[in-house]
Amino acid sequence: MDSSSPPSILKILSDDILLIIGSLLKDESDRKSFRTTCKTFYRVDSLQRTHIRILRPEFISSLLFKLPRINSIDLSVCPRIDDSAVSSLLLINPNTAQIWTHRIKRLTLSRCSGLRFNGLSMLMKSCVNIESVDVSYCSGFGDLEAAALSLASGLKELILDKCLNMSDVGLAKIAVGCPKLEKLSLRWCFDITDIGVQLLSNKCALLKHLDISYLKVSSESLRWIGGMRRLEILHMVGCGSVDDNGLHYIGKGCPSLKVLDISRCERLSSSALVSVIKGHNYNLLHISASYCFSELDGSLVEQFKDLTSLKVLRIDGARVSDATLKIISQNCNLLTEIGLGKCSVTDMGIMDLVSGCRNLKTINLTCCSKLTDSSILAISHSCRDLLCLKLECCNLLSETSLHYLASHCTKLEEIDLTDCSGINDTGLKYLSNCSELVSLKLGLCTNISDKGLSYVASNCFKIRELDLYRCTKIGDDGLAALSRGCKKLRRLILSYCDKVSDRGMEYLSCLEELSDMELRSLPKISGVGLRKLAAGCRRLSELDLKNCQNVDDSGFWAMAYYSTNLQQMNFGGTGISDVGLCMVMGNLSRLQDAKLVKLDNVSVNGFELALRASCARLKKVKLLASLRPLLSSQIIHTLQINGCRVRWD
Repeated sequence: MDSSSPPSILKILSDDILLIIGSLLKDESDRKSFRTTCKTFYRVDSLQRTHIRILRPEFISSLLFKLPRINSIDLSVCPRIDDSAVSSLLLINPNTAQIWTHRIKRLTLSRCSGLRFNGLSMLMKSCVNIESVDVSYCSGFGDLEAAALSLASGLKELILDKCLNMSDVGLAKIAVGCPKLEKLSLRWCFDITDIGVQLLSNKCALLKHLDISYLKVSSESLRWIGGMRRLEILHMVGCGSVDDNGLHYIGKGCPSLKVLDISRCERLSSSALVSVIKGHNYNLLHISASYCFSELDGSLVEQFKDLTSLKVLRIDGARVSDATLKIISQNCNLLTEIGLGKCSVTDMGIMDLVSGCRNLKTINLTCCSKLTDSSILAISHSCRDLLCLKLECCNLLSETSLHYLASHCTKLEEIDLTDCSGINDTGLKYLSNCSELVSLKLGLCTNISDKGLSYVASNCFKIRELDLYRCTKIGDDGLAALSRGCKKLRRLILSYCDKVSDRGMEYLSCLEELSDMELRSLPKISGVGLRKLAAGCRRLSELDLKNCQNVDDSGFWAMAYYSTNLQQMNFGGTGISDVGLCMVMGNLSRLQDAKLVKLDNVSVNGFELALRASCARLKKVKLLASLRPLLSSQIIHTLQINGCRVRWD
């Protein structure tokens, strides 16, 4: 190089400056692009990176040696992690393992059903500074595994959602062994009873966040929860056995309570919520009571006057009058979110609401079929910082509503217009001015076409989620526009868009960040289109091809080679054969969820071989009930002991 050449910009910028630049990249894909640009950027990224998602356990030690600040590991997409893998990882080179295990504070082990007592106990003993563990959806997790977790005495956060085999015995082990717990989630742990909750309240005095949603507990549990003096957040969605007496206990106790979610608790009346508000009116920041009451009692409405600090209110499913919305408007001026789905609200009620609640950022008006453009006009004028607006099934709205929103709510990030029959291409042209859009749902909007989609693609470059379910006028030209403009698209729904063909799939293959696609009943897609898609979209993790009858083995062979990140797949109703199914199920090493129904070209022997090739990693599989007596008892038993849930359709 000529000595007179100017120095590289990388030599001018110090590590401190590059670290600041890296810290400003909030999106994971942007951070990945940053660190793969050059060795300097990779080195700088490694100095500040604290979290890593591991796909293969054998690489953990080498990766953590290169990334010295990692303190959080996600193994949820690592299907081969089991007790033997953990043993190899920790015991083959114990000196190296000790270096990284001592700095780990968070472990995500969701869906790691192969991990049992031995593996978990080794991890808990080795990670001496562990503070957070997520073992949600681990089908084999039971009381013995709970005892292993109890070895982590410094644990502060524990997620146990849908650990169906854990009972009060396991919860007791955790409560006694982990007295520093501050956050605990027990959603769908159906064997937990009032006894377990009582012990928890006695032993875990530091709990601030508790989720008992869908447990079969009674109001007696709320009596014990009422004694938790530090509890700030209580989620109890779908607790069908809890009655008004339970809420009275919460009203008299839990002096630190700030967030309460009683959604879908069908035995509660709105008057019971009054006691909670009276006991915590100035502290409450968040109340969720969606689909809990059919109407709001007058005494409850009066209590809204005392909720001056409230920021989130969800009362979906209850009849809400204009007068009630006016009271909310006059007293709850700090509201940032309100849920009024299926509340039969009127234009006048919405106008009154937003006249006082100008800080609203999220508004849910799903199935409020009486609303017209007048409501959207009021919202757009009053709520200039609006980020999320849900308008599903609001059929009286027209393109004028989108004109109002685009003119005033330029920060809008998410809008749901599903089944809004008045939305057309002109409306999408207006909406395209909302350049911050991240999520756009247009399912069942049958009046939009490729032209409208091209408007969106021309200016909404940040879109990550797009729903075009049954938008029958959308075709390949619209997808061409998407491929040029929406490069950050990750989730795309095109089911029943029957104009889409292989040419459209070729356009979509340019979208490298696509990870989740639903392509049901697309008759013009064949193996050719799937090959193009698989070759271009290497990050695909979920793919639904149900009833794509013309997709044959040639497309699935390409998937077996290119789509190595696939975790969930619906093969139902496709043209795949024995050879194609065995190749896909055998080669896709991360596939955990497969739907294998209505596969007319696959024999019983084909199913048997495909399941044998994948039984070690499958977590969920759907099969026709008629196959049950035809498959060998050995393969069914192997699936079950490996923690796979078999659904017979």
